[in-house]
Amino acid sequence: MSCLTPVVFLIFRRADLTAQVFEAIRQAQPTKLLIVADGPRDKAEDLLCAETRAVVEQVDWDCEVLRNYSEVNLGCRNRVATGLDWAFDQVEEAIILEDDCLPHPSFFNYCHQLLDYYREDRRIWSISGNNFQNGQHRGDGSYYFSNYYHVWGWAGWRRSWQQYDYHFSKWPEFRDGHYLTGILDSVLEVKYWQEIFDRMYTSGEPNTWDYAVMFSLWLSRGLSVLPNINLVSNIGHRSDATHTMGDSQYANMAMGEIGEVKHPTVMARDRAADMYTFDHVYGGLEIQLREQESKLWHNRLRQQAGILKRQILKESAVLS
Repeated sequence: MSCLTPVVFLIFRRADLTAQVFEAIRQAQPTKLLIVADGPRDKAEDLLCAETRAVVEQVDWDCEVLRNYSEVNLGCRNRVATGLDWAFDQVEEAIILEDDCLPHPSFFNYCHQLLDYYREDRRIWSISGNNFQNGQHRGDGSYYFSNYYHVWGWAGWRRSWQQYDYHFSKWPEFRDGHYLTGILDSVLEVKYWQEIFDRMYTSGEPNTWDYAVMFSLWLSRGLSVLPNINLVSNIGHRSDATHTMGDSQYANMAMGEIGEVKHPTVMARDRAADMYTFDHVYGGLEIQLREQESKLWHNRLRQQAGILKRQILKESAVLS
């Protein structure tokens, strides 16, 4: 059965990975495929980009194909943002896959069902295929609700993407109004994201598009849907990646069949899941450990300084 939801495929220069993800898309046979490609950064990448684009020419099923190819390199942040602007001008809703995000076959129907189910519910911003909870089942449904927006295979609507604040234009007002404290669960989490958003607002670095999605989600007080079983595996953690060049516990993750989609009884953010995400995905636990070690080190210095001061005073008293 063909996938009736349009699929947006973001590609660049890695033909071998593109071929693997394209084969998964071919198996799903979407009736509409929108392909977004970035251009080469230098002459050496001309051939790589051409080889990658040749992969997605092999559409052998009944499908309308739309292409948005850049002949110059726009960079990760700008190419994805402009590509999705273009895609959501063409369609009201879509499944979005990057060239290194390999989906499980059941991912497509899961997205299709939930896009339909929450189409008119503006509280829901996106449908993600990622689960980073290490086997912990959240809630009583096939999925749960989260503050976190995972983008290694996801689906969304034009209505949400139109709120994408690429330039973080509303960040100063949002920051100064302390709105993050009403969304996130700890002072440390607020500090972590405030530092990232400050840097994105002032310098535009790092060159990535997904931090602006996270900010836009929180700006609108929306929720993301995350599955209770991982449905997409990132296969691109290697030296030719743009951001995921090192090894990671979240690389090449196992996937599973989600089965019949069961909706949760309660529509509320799973706070425990979000705390786990911050601690383990974004490094909250490591930050806490470093801060504790720093405090211990400063306490030892103060103790040693106090001991030294007392010794000096004692010696001065004896000499006098």
